[in-house]
Amino acid sequence: MPGPLAGYRVIELAGLGPGPFGAMMLADMGAEVIRVDRLDGVAGPLPVDPPREPVNRGRRSVAVDLKHPDGVATVLQLVERADALLEGFRPGVTERLGIGPQTCLERNPRLVYARMTGWGQDGPNAQLPGHDINYLALSGTLSAIGRRGEAPLPPLNLVADFGGGGLLLAFGVVCGILEASRSGQGQVIDAAMVDGSALLATMIHGFRAAGWWRDERGTNLLDTGAWFYEVYETADGGFLAVGALEPKFCAQLIRLSGLDDGAGNPPGQFDPGSWPATKQRLAAMFRTKTRDEWCALLENTEACVSPVLGMGEAPAHPHNAHRATFTQVAGVVQPAPAPRFSRTPGTIGRPPPHAGQHTDDVLGDWGFEPLAIDQLRAAGAIK
Repeated sequence: MPGPLAGYRVIELAGLGPGPFGAMMLADMGAEVIRVDRLDGVAGPLPVDPPREPVNRGRRSVAVDLKHPDGVATVLQLVERADALLEGFRPGVTERLGIGPQTCLERNPRLVYARMTGWGQDGPNAQLPGHDINYLALSGTLSAIGRRGEAPLPPLNLVADFGGGGLLLAFGVVCGILEASRSGQGQVIDAAMVDGSALLATMIHGFRAAGWWRDERGTNLLDTGAWFYEVYETADGGFLAVGALEPKFCAQLIRLSGLDDGAGNPPGQFDPGSWPATKQRLAAMFRTKTRDEWCALLENTEACVSPVLGMGEAPAHPHNAHRATFTQVAGVVQPAPAPRFSRTPGTIGRPPPHAGQHTDDVLGDWGFEPLAIDQLRAAGAIK
């Protein structure tokens, strides 16, 4: 069965990071996503192997010169048949190119025009460059991530670029398409990574307002302050993730690990004053066995203990293997589409494209006559 977004058409103006990730999410769910690449990205003879960039999977590529009048006209003709357009330039760039939201919505009033930036379309920082770490910092979320007495720790580029960026973008596109199906009107979506980074920390803001969260890293329930929510090293240099938050799960951890005072008295779970000392005892205990020895004792229990797997190990774990959490496309092991649908599952339709690999096929499928395609190529508007 086709995916849940089958039948919807999306144009992606090629970029980096969150925009491609949002486009990947839509393509995984069955949308036809056409990636508009730059001419200078087109190789000479087409390489045999696809690019090793899984974030670009599932779509076809056309190479268009967005600074050529005929290239702009080509994109606008594609817009007429699209449900959504994704762009990740700085505010005002697409307007200057002639493919801004007003122009596109005049050509297709039902279009969902989704804009992905770090700082948003307006505000003092709107025209500044930045990266995940900058957006995460300004949102306040980075300040809460890290260990006590240490600097804030960037969680790769997962929170702003992908969670607060690409996922937020894809969510906005689907919401916009649903609304347009009722109203018959498109609209502009302003997805900003600084907004998304803040949004993802909503629960922590609630904890702070309730007095349950201190503005000191590594002293709280979920930031490695608590001994029952922490990562511990084992005898062989491996690591275990412990997440025994609920009292009944914590009791299992205490019982199975032997963490008591020798007389069967468990440590107090929710006494922050005792957390550092208990953490030291548990850390010493975990260093007495290897990661796999502890897993044999704790992993398949309600103690909420899991091995910290390397990226090369994760696909082979029995649970991940059973659920096919990872897949392989063109020789590249990568996460499979998610979430899962019982009747219209998502799929990876094709490997990542080379820039311009499908120019003729896409334009033909989207209503361009062969003669018009030849003329565009001769004019240097496409490649």
